[in-house]
Amino acid sequence: VQLQASGGGLVQAGGSLRLSCAASGFTLDDYYIGWFRQAPGKEREGVSCISISGSLTYYPDSVKGRFTISRDNAKNTLYLQMNSLKPEDTAVYYCTTVIMGVAGGSVTCRPRNELWGQGTLVTVSS
Repeated sequence: VQLQASGGGLVQAGGSLRLSCAASGFTLDDYYIGWFRQAPGKEREGVSCISISGSLTYYPDSVKGRFTISRDNAKNTLYLQMNSLKPEDTAVYYCTTVIMGVAGGSVTCRPRNELWGQGTLVTVSS
């Protein structure tokens, strides 16, 4: 059972990157899934989550309008399109299965377990 993130790299502020997450050993379309990131010296934070059908998504205010999550269940792959990147987006990005809910009219997302897999480094230069 493994999740492999890829697509990171070095990009200038204002640029774009598309991350991919491939699952092996299990079927992604059985799970809600999402992207988290961890910058040096900071706690891991959620940046985007998506339900099995794609009808429910989660974005924190820090990335809303700039990041778009999508999934291709046929390819067992999760994507994160990141536009208008900022230096503060610099981090290692991970994909994982998640639990999503709705509380007080807001969508919530948290990791389902500690299955993190290998992340991919995104570096945004100013």
